[in-house]
Amino acid sequence: METETQVCRPLCLVFFLLCFFSALAIRSADAAPTLVDRLPGFDGTLPFRLETGYVTVDEENGAELFYYFIESEGDPRRDPLVLWLPGGSRCSVQQALLLQLGPLKFIMEPYDGLTVPRLRYHPYSWTRAASILFIDAPVGAGFSFSRNMEGYDVGEATGALQVKTFLTKWFTEHPEYLPNPFYVGGASRGGRVAPFLAQKISEDIEAGTTPTVNLKGYLVGNPATSEAMDIGSRVPYLHGVGVISDQLYESIMENCRGDDVTNPKNMICSQDMERFNRLYGQIEGTHILHNKCDDESSGPIHMSTERNIPKEETGLLRHPPTRPSMECQSYGKYLSYYWSNNNTTRESLGIKKGSKDEWTCCDKKHDQHFGDIKNIIEYHRNMTSKGYRALVYSGDHDAFIPFLGTQSWVRSLNFPISDDWRAWHLEGQSAGFTLTYTNNLTFATVKGGGHSAPEYQPKRGLALISRWISGEPL
Repeated sequence: METETQVCRPLCLVFFLLCFFSALAIRSADAAPTLVDRLPGFDGTLPFRLETGYVTVDEENGAELFYYFIESEGDPRRDPLVLWLPGGSRCSVQQALLLQLGPLKFIMEPYDGLTVPRLRYHPYSWTRAASILFIDAPVGAGFSFSRNMEGYDVGEATGALQVKTFLTKWFTEHPEYLPNPFYVGGASRGGRVAPFLAQKISEDIEAGTTPTVNLKGYLVGNPATSEAMDIGSRVPYLHGVGVISDQLYESIMENCRGDDVTNPKNMICSQDMERFNRLYGQIEGTHILHNKCDDESSGPIHMSTERNIPKEETGLLRHPPTRPSMECQSYGKYLSYYWSNNNTTRESLGIKKGSKDEWTCCDKKHDQHFGDIKNIIEYHRNMTSKGYRALVYSGDHDAFIPFLGTQSWVRSLNFPISDDWRAWHLEGQSAGFTLTYTNNLTFATVKGGGHSAPEYQPKRGLALISRWISGEPL
């Protein structure tokens, strides 16, 4: 008569094999990207090729970066490929995808929570000039996640190195894009990471690491450099546009000389900066001509929205955004919260169930260790000295990171000028001003642009990237 152990062994073996092959199937499914031809809120089939997926960048902690890859709407086999890094503190790259330079934008209309926010085709998308690989990085941004909490403990430098790991794996699975000219791009805080990451990629190329990408350069928009430099440049900028008086400007210049305006070391400078910050608080820093919006004008929409949210993952929304006025630039971020937390949206994008209980525009729970990449300007110097192309652009109405500070550190590189300061044009009118150096570094302003130049000036933004990335003069 068979013992209980003898009966159990074959059953246990079968159970083990089922678990083993199920795990292999899950791993295989995880590795396969999702080809998306329709998205909730958009009427009809997408007029471009969209691929989404995950890439594991930290095996020990199970950390995975989520990406959106959109092929060029021109000639994807020859057009450049741009890696785009988000700005902010662990903010989703979806801001760039759906609010700034991607081929879809939200329709700005009243939202009641009963349907998914609607999308429209964006005719001035940068995908008309290049394929773009949008990455939710670092871990914790957007739909990127870690199975262990330790996986979220990454800063700018470690996060950038994880993106490099991402690229190695992604290009291994997509070798057809290796010949395409490749650029690293980012805006705001992503503009700090971009030159650092570009240099690390260039070092891999020099070391003969494979797969070898066809790195041509990098581009940064309204890039963060350091708090002292970025915030310090607000003083002359806001004086120039009439936000602070001559008297306050002169007092700051006299009494804060040698001091870091973010941490004044004498009483008069501290008092001056308190007055300065009160006046700065009266304008919208990301675009001085737009309405000042604190996003506290009204509460969340009524709770009928719950029926669209993945309850099996979240129960109730824990961080619903306040509803800004439709006149506020932040209204698009408000819509993106409800669009991204919609069940159908997550299914369409191939989001792993249980990976992110609630999508938020920026992950406030985990500090990104801002500033752990030191000497940002040196990375710009190193990359351009190696012959790589660089575009540094600024919306000229951005008071958050004013063009004056950016122009100042670009000038501090002391490279010879090859094309002196002049206007660049679109349709017979100046679209901004530009300066080019002999080391392939171009600085340009976008007239009327804010902290994200293509968000406020999409037509000029597309003209800027199209000309520069194709090697044409602005």
